Amino acid sequence: MEEALCELSLNGRGGQLYSSCLFCCPSHHASDFHRTVYQHLACYVPKIYCLGPNLNPQNEELLAQLLLLAPLEWYLCDEDPSAGLAKLEQSNQPSQLCGHVFKVGEPTYSCRECAADPTCVLCMQCFLGSVHKEHRYRMTTSGGGGFCDCGDTEAWKKGPYCQKHEPNISDTSQEDPLAHLSSDMIARTRSIFSIVLKYSVDMLTWEKEDELPSGLEPLERGDTYYCMLFNDEVHTYEQVIYTLQKAVNCTQKEAVSFATTVDRDGRKSVRYGDFQFCEQAKSVIVRNTSRQTKPLRVQVMHSSVVAHQCFALKALGWLSHVIGYSDALRRILCQVGLEKTLEGENSSLVDTLMLCDSKMWKGARNVYHQLLMSSLLMDLKYKKLFAIQFAKNYERLQSDYVKDDHDREFSVTDLSVQMFTVPSLARMLIMEENLMTTIIRTFVDHLRHRDQRGRFQFERYTAQQAFKFRRVQSLIGDLKYVLISRPTEWSDKLREKFLEGFSAFLELLKCMQGMDPVVRQVGQHIEMEPEWEAAFTLQMKLTHIISMMQEWCASDEKVLVEAYKFSLAALTHCHGGFTDGEQPITLSMSGHSVDTIRYCVSQEKVSIHLPVSRLLAGLHVLLSKTEVAYRFPEQLPLSELSPPMLIEHPLRCLVLCAQVHAGMWRRNGFSLVNQIYYYHNVKCRVEMFDKDLIMLQAGASMMDPNHFLMIVLSRFELYHIFSSADYRKRYNRENANKDIIQQNNTLIEEMLHLIMMVVGERFAPGIGMVQSCDEIKREIIHQLCIRPMAHSELVKALPENENKETGMERVIDSVASFKKPGVTGRGLYELRPECAKQFNLYFHHYSRADQSKAEEAQRKLKRQNGEDSALPPPVLPPLCPLFASLVNLLQCDVLLAMLGTVLQWAVEPSGGHWSESMLQRVLHLIGMALLEEQQQLENSIEENDVGFNFTLKISRPGEAPSNTPSILALLETLQNAPHLEVHKDMIRWILKTVAAIKTMRERTTTAPETDATVRDKDKAERKRKAEMARLRREKIMAQMSEMQRHFINENKELFQQSLEELEASTSASLEHSPTSPDTASVCVGPRRSRPSEKRLVVTCILCQEEQEVREDGRAMVLAAFVQRSTVMSKNQRYDPLFMHPDLSFGTHTGSCGHIMHSHCWQRYFEAVQAKEQRRQQRLRVHTSYDVENGEFLCPLCECLSNTVIPLLPLTRGSKSSDHPGLGQWLGVIGQQVKALHSAHKKLKPVGESEFPVTYPNKVLCFPRDPYSSSIKEMLTTFGTATYKIGLKVHPNEQDPRVPIMCWTSCAYTIQSIERLLVDEEKPLFGSLPCRQDDCLQSLIRFSSACWTTSSLPSVQNHFIRLLAVTHLHSTLSFLVLSYSSVHCQDSSGLNVDSAQQHFLQVVTLAHVVQVLLTSIPGKNIDLYEVTSGWHLWRCVKAGVLPYLRSAALFFHHLNGVPAPPELHGKSSTAYLSYTLSLSEHFHKEYRCFSFPNLSFPRESNRLIDLPDDYSALINQASSFTCPKSGGDKSRAPTLCLVCGTMLCSQSYCCQAELDGEDVGACTAHTFTCGSGVGIFLRVRESQVLFLAGKTKGCFYAPPYLDDYGETDQGLRRGNPLHLCRERYRKIQKLWRQHGITEEIGHAQEANQTLVGIDWQHL
Repeated sequence: MEEALCELSLNGRGGQLYSSCLFCCPSHHASDFHRTVYQHLACYVPKIYCLGPNLNPQNEELLAQLLLLAPLEWYLCDEDPSAGLAKLEQSNQPSQLCGHVFKVGEPTYSCRECAADPTCVLCMQCFLGSVHKEHRYRMTTSGGGGFCDCGDTEAWKKGPYCQKHEPNISDTSQEDPLAHLSSDMIARTRSIFSIVLKYSVDMLTWEKEDELPSGLEPLERGDTYYCMLFNDEVHTYEQVIYTLQKAVNCTQKEAVSFATTVDRDGRKSVRYGDFQFCEQAKSVIVRNTSRQTKPLRVQVMHSSVVAHQCFALKALGWLSHVIGYSDALRRILCQVGLEKTLEGENSSLVDTLMLCDSKMWKGARNVYHQLLMSSLLMDLKYKKLFAIQFAKNYERLQSDYVKDDHDREFSVTDLSVQMFTVPSLARMLIMEENLMTTIIRTFVDHLRHRDQRGRFQFERYTAQQAFKFRRVQSLIGDLKYVLISRPTEWSDKLREKFLEGFSAFLELLKCMQGMDPVVRQVGQHIEMEPEWEAAFTLQMKLTHIISMMQEWCASDEKVLVEAYKFSLAALTHCHGGFTDGEQPITLSMSGHSVDTIRYCVSQEKVSIHLPVSRLLAGLHVLLSKTEVAYRFPEQLPLSELSPPMLIEHPLRCLVLCAQVHAGMWRRNGFSLVNQIYYYHNVKCRVEMFDKDLIMLQAGASMMDPNHFLMIVLSRFELYHIFSSADYRKRYNRENANKDIIQQNNTLIEEMLHLIMMVVGERFAPGIGMVQSCDEIKREIIHQLCIRPMAHSELVKALPENENKETGMERVIDSVASFKKPGVTGRGLYELRPECAKQFNLYFHHYSRADQSKAEEAQRKLKRQNGEDSALPPPVLPPLCPLFASLVNLLQCDVLLAMLGTVLQWAVEPSGGHWSESMLQRVLHLIGMALLEEQQQLENSIEENDVGFNFTLKISRPGEAPSNTPSILALLETLQNAPHLEVHKDMIRWILKTVAAIKTMRERTTTAPETDATVRDKDKAERKRKAEMARLRREKIMAQMSEMQRHFINENKELFQQSLEELEASTSASLEHSPTSPDTASVCVGPRRSRPSEKRLVVTCILCQEEQEVREDGRAMVLAAFVQRSTVMSKNQRYDPLFMHPDLSFGTHTGSCGHIMHSHCWQRYFEAVQAKEQRRQQRLRVHTSYDVENGEFLCPLCECLSNTVIPLLPLTRGSKSSDHPGLGQWLGVIGQQVKALHSAHKKLKPVGESEFPVTYPNKVLCFPRDPYSSSIKEMLTTFGTATYKIGLKVHPNEQDPRVPIMCWTSCAYTIQSIERLLVDEEKPLFGSLPCRQDDCLQSLIRFSSACWTTSSLPSVQNHFIRLLAVTHLHSTLSFLVLSYSSVHCQDSSGLNVDSAQQHFLQVVTLAHVVQVLLTSIPGKNIDLYEVTSGWHLWRCVKAGVLPYLRSAALFFHHLNGVPAPPELHGKSSTAYLSYTLSLSEHFHKEYRCFSFPNLSFPRESNRLIDLPDDYSALINQASSFTCPKSGGDKSRAPTLCLVCGTMLCSQSYCCQAELDGEDVGACTAHTFTCGSGVGIFLRVRESQVLFLAGKTKGCFYAPPYLDDYGETDQGLRRGNPLHLCRERYRKIQKLWRQHGITEEIGHAQEANQTLVGIDWQHL
């Protein structure tokens, strides 16, 4: 079929079509041409597309281009398209707009300084060529779909162009792009574009499954159908896969492939055949998925319909491609798309597409959205026209989106960001289309669930309503886009339309005012937690909108005045039923009385949601900030304001918080606690808590302060306690209930704190005379008073504006200094010392915990600086005129009475009926008042100007009947009270300040003396304190020295003994110190230094019993972890029994160094096994260790282990003095090997019988086994574990490969440690941690003894074979370790020391030859002709040194000879007793060699190199496509740090089968790249992933840091990231130390949530 089609296209109809198209002149009737094209499509589309169950995309592409698109291009260009399109491109003026459409995961950059809003972004190429790369910028990864804003002048405050898109200065005129085209070309283009676009729109919006639009009916129609499955966001992958397996009888893999394609493209045909066959599959799918939710959408579609829809997508892609050649073509397509037909409104093709958006599948939506973006949104004239159409249809589009279930990114409504964020377009749409009102009303219409008073009610939301609520929140995002840039100039129409939108917004807020009210539960705990999250979600979403509305109002005085009036009217309306059921009462106190209402927060309904009140509070402050209140007072309804009404609801809300803190609402459950938390939280507080406080300040500034305080007392339900002196006494007698007393104490504390805040919080511009930067500085200072903080912690603690900015960077350097981080930790900001004086202990944004920490930190700092520990209030800025009367609260009669009452209680402490916190707050308030008076005196010209006279009022005693002492007298009394030691410094500061103020007032000659007297008193007091502290220290020191003397006397013998031992060891070490070469330590050979005969006594960590390590004693073991390793080399050669020279594979043994009895360990392991079996029956989740594979955690340090190494004593060498030379020894070895050969030939199969074998003239005897049964058992245990793990086989003690695997592990571990020491430039001995040193010693001694538990002939066979050299250090180890099995049967009298020395010589000689053969470049070089002997010597020395160092480590631990202190590698040969004359060995026999490439010394293996800038990695990952799903972008690209491979992680598409189980790409890769251990970088998350095996993994901090020394896991903050080499080296060291598995174990034990993750799917 395909061949026939190709032939047809080249010879027959294709040529005819070319000619028919070319000669069909546009002057022909348009409808004829339309019919011709449709006939051609009707004929060819079904022959190219959808010809069977298995599609062939390459063939389809080729034929579609040849038969369908090429004729269109010929017609368009009127010549060969390649030439015609090239001409168009040449004559085209390149656009100043970049318009690059972002791929999923591509890096995007936004300048924090210049972007108009956070949605303005640049692609990587434009960013690198722009000025913004030198600014503060944000880097994020795109979700796909947006485009680069380079060249858009409205998107950038400055630097709108990169170098590439910089406009040509000469090209200033905005000419019509169509001017370059001939009218003929324009007519042809318009004709072809309108036909193709109409065809595509018709097919994509076509709803009939079995018919086609007129003109496209096929010539012949077969019974061929597709069962088409559509995507939804309701069903999971697993549900779809299971259903497909049942419905279309496919394999799991095919079902996964179907599900992946459906998810990616939005639809996929799952069956092809006749109608009945497809209908059957449809019914199974619908039946299986309709039980819990709505069923999956399935359609049975005729193959010709599917074919035309496939080509329609192709045609839209072609249009996108063609208009890229010329702006003129783009302009024509825009005209065609927006052209209205006779049907009138919404009749254009673009309207049709938009309105049918929710009916299309995902793939179709994506294609036409891309076309809209590359056409309409790239042409500024038509972008405006499109925006108007979008706004006209806004309500309908949003309704469709809310009903649809696809994510927002696949909806046409997502294009709102491209239009609404353009300031000029947004203003035009507000004025022309009333967009603001439309958005708000559409939003309100969707939330129809209300209570009787018209407030939103989220309480009994169904799942469907909750889903709708989530989707409708996107409208708030659109409103934010419209408001994001404030107008600088206002027209009357803009004012009118904005205020109309503002009124609609007030209607929305009225629906929220008082929603979710709560009533205190008494007696019984609440049964069901009420729904509270929806209301707070709405509040959080609207927070920035409310702030932006206020900013818009502030930018125009007329708008501000009108908005204020509207808000006041709305609040009055909400307070309509203000006095219903609330009786009026009169309160009297201290000679003042006020009329108010009776209202108990603890009994009535109260709501935390008061957005109308809070909006009015914000506007009230703006009246002061913009000075409108002083310039146009006649325009404002200030006289109509009722201050008690303004403060009522915010005050109730604050009282509710106080009562919750006092524990009065415990029975209301967590929902209320959470609401109070968010009310104060940084995300909400700007438009909640802060505005309530401002409203109280506004109300208090317009009221008599005494009246205000009485109302506050009444709402706090504390009025009776303070209103009459005798009530408190009566109340104390009656209420002995501690809970109620405690509650009232807390309420009094909270009320005093509220008064402090009302008077003292002046840092909002408009309340105090401050700038906005002062407010941010104060926030930062108070956060850093708690402790030094990282940049990200500070950002989290500060409120963000709509642009996600906190303003911190502008001020941080003036209040804090930055301290850079080390290899771990983060960079920290520390408060500058001069800023500490601005600390306010009662800062309004402190939580209780913060306040306590800050107080402790500041007192500690003061003590360190030698100051007294008082924390007086800071000096405050002056208040603005509108709020100036607030200071009178501090000197009003009611407050003075309250302060006096609390001080009176403190003077006569009445059994817990007051608290120190209460007193502390009273002292703070007094301090605030004194500072206020002091400031006013300092700033006034004459004393008479000062109306604030607090010192006078606190000096007056009470009125006649009670005659209470004055506040000052009470303070003087309290200064000497013994129970108030903590507050003495503060009281002293107050009295000192009072004296200073009196002095200022008197201004007499005695003033300096008084001041001096106060200062002298103060100095004397400090001196007295310092003297007391010195005496106390001396007393303690004397006590300690007395105790020491007493202890030494009691333990005199012990001290004497240890002193003698110390002297002895010092003299011994002096005797043995190698002062000359003759006395140097030697660890191998006949002159071997003798190890010290010290007993090795160790303690078991389980039973704490001490035990000497002896051959015949009970076995002691070390917890160990054996693992396969490829860490030493990049080459992947897998042969566990043959150690390749590049060490490409090995078995590594590590240990935590903790020792146990073997029987204690066995008991412990059995207990772990039993516990694991019980646990598995209860819940089957992974633990951090796999008991079935012998894993356990060390009982002491919880380090992952999978076996134990037995501790062995040093073997004593034979005393023979027979030390033959090398030649003689080689002869004897030769004889031994021959004898073994012949003996093994005569032997029966291993294990059947063994008998004495005769050497010439000698008799072999059986060895005596020196080890106890428990040690032998442990030898077998460790040997079998190494064999099992190294070879991945079932354990078998008798296998002849067991000793080989043990020796391999020993050699590999030694070399891995030697490489690590070299790379870290550490000495060979003395620098290893104890755990590694003990592990190495035990491993080497085990290896020398493991032959005793194996079959003797098999070990001897290994010895014979090993003389055929492989990798030379391992050969040396193997020969030395296996020689014991030969020597044990040898009675020739040869010394083991000689054998070790000669093995070392022979193997070293072989290695030197190996080095020489690979060191000198060139092909044939005579050794005599090498010009420089030094070069040769350097090559040999460098090549042999790693081998000699490994040998030194090996023999040091094998023979127990202590290493000389100066040994650093250069003296290895002396320590090894190894001297060879190179000339003697080589110049005799060797003349000429052939040299391959350099091989020795081996290079250390390293992790891959990473780029310095993280965005380079993101860019690399964004162009990475999933290798298995046809060019689809990978959602979680993950980089292997060992080999550099990019993988498609965490997805069904790239799962592989491993041991019969499906695992993710990363897990599968670890087994090919790292023997089951892997280190990966998840690029999109900036997160390092460690994996070990299938079930173990953890996340680790990445090596990329921002300028503040912090990682950004998840790329949430978006700061530029750069590689920190020290941290990358740390990860590399962990990997090379084989510590990844251990790190994972520790992480999983510390964080149990890690255990539950299915790591195998990553």
